[in-house]
Amino acid sequence: MSDQHESPIKTPKQLIIVVVLAFLVPITLIVLLSQLFTGGEKGLQDNQEAVLARIKAVGEVTLAQASGPKGDATGEQVFNQVCKTCHEAGLAGAPKFGDKSAWSKVIAQGQGTAVDHALKGIRGMPPKGGNPDLDDVEVERAVVYMANKSGATWKEPPAPAAAPPATVIASASAATPAAAAAPSPAASGGAPDGKKVYETTCMVCHGAGVAGAPKFGDKAQWAPRIKTGLPALYATALGGKGAMPPKGGNAALSDADVKAGVDYMVNAAK
Repeated sequence: MSDQHESPIKTPKQLIIVVVLAFLVPITLIVLLSQLFTGGEKGLQDNQEAVLARIKAVGEVTLAQASGPKGDATGEQVFNQVCKTCHEAGLAGAPKFGDKSAWSKVIAQGQGTAVDHALKGIRGMPPKGGNPDLDDVEVERAVVYMANKSGATWKEPPAPAAAPPATVIASASAATPAAAAAPSPAASGGAPDGKKVYETTCMVCHGAGVAGAPKFGDKAQWAPRIKTGLPALYATALGGKGAMPPKGGNAALSDADVKAGVDYMVNAAK
């Protein structure tokens, strides 16, 4: 008496299904594993100095020392911190850095007009490139730096006059940094304004949906991103992703401000 084992595959249709699954299951597993290892939050490889800079105290107290002058950033520094976001790749109609043809129209308008446009904003670009903390002279230096790299011979503005030395007299209660430092908006009860953050920073790319940024209010584009959850969206906005730099290129924003901007855009797309 012999044992006979029947095959579970009895029809050609069942055979085709088994073959298809044999290919799809390994491929699906490979895709999921690749997303697991490549889709993590940024910042894990940051060096120690960068980490310490991010967690540095909000304020410091310096006794009997003159305050530093405002507006001491060079044009190149401002470009790398703010202008680079759009001008390096020529996003949203911004003249591309080093492109003499694109900059020739700006240069023809003259230094005064170009600086005025940079200060007040023009054609989708927010005032001061979205960083209101920049001093006017810093913005002008950045404009001169970019224009001169494309053939202009504009003169860089002089540094602002230094403020007279100020001596700080600390009382006994000012011995602790918490008492002496100026309170942050959150500490003083002020809530971050997501709409303002969007209009001064995020709108540069999200307003028109340039460089792959999901367009403001477009539910179809935002749906898969919203599905990942707010923590993932916060991490992307804070750390940057693809063509978007950390904090949308506005390093002056606090983490709370960035999160408020994300919340504002998410709520507009629900």
